[in-house]
Amino acid sequence: MKLWMRRPHSGGVKIPKDVQERTRKRIEEYAAKNYAGRYKRLDIRFKGIFCYIDAYQEPDEPSESLLKITRETREEYLRRLSGTQTHLCRLRYFGNEEEWSLAFYTYSNEKYEPCVFTNGSFYGTPEEGFDIGATYLHKK
Repeated sequence: MKLWMRRPHSGGVKIPKDVQERTRKRIEEYAAKNYAGRYKRLDIRFKGIFCYIDAYQEPDEPSESLLKITRETREEYLRRLSGTQTHLCRLRYFGNEEEWSLAFYTYSNEKYEPCVFTNGSFYGTPEEGFDIGATYLHKK
């Protein structure tokens, strides 16, 4: 007897345009309310079954020793980093706007790694996923 199992980190459903717009709006409103001042702008994009969330931040002021190491002027350093996004997370859509799976971007491996939501489940909302990814957004 075959048994069908839903796996949180495989499969999924292509995200319809209307769901994309609602999801983008939900994430932007949530981020503005809960993370104001921690990012310059968000980049929320959709590809097939995935929603990718990236953030751009104002870089910290570089020290003289850091500028020596990078061999950049202060202006070059700030210009380079202000155009660099921070990958926050990737959400996978299964056809329900309240149940997405989550992958956290790990810079150590330079790829998205499956993870659970803070409620211990493999499924959650876009806002809950943003919360986990936003651990990279430090307070200024």
